[in-house]
Amino acid sequence: MASRFVPALLVALLAVVHAQLWFGRGSVGSVSDMQRKLQQQQSTNAASLQANERLAAEVRDLQEGLEMVEEKARLELGMVKPNEIYVNIVPQK
Repeated sequence: MASRFVPALLVALLAVVHAQLWFGRGSVGSVSDMQRKLQQQQSTNAASLQANERLAAEVRDLQEGLEMVEEKARLELGMVKPNEIYVNIVPQK
């Protein structure tokens, strides 16, 4: 009787392991689905990163552009901000 019990137990364990492999939480289908979702998320992240870099470059350009406009207005047009005093020092000839 024990000689029939061991092979039956091994076959039952093999069936359980096989069921886990194909239908369980870490099954082949589940892993491939997770890999597909991971690839989609990575491509979404890459697109978001590019958009963020583009926006950061645009912000830098706007900041530097405004600074350049202000500098040009100060030097060429004598612009002053409120509560500032403009002093023009002319070198002697």
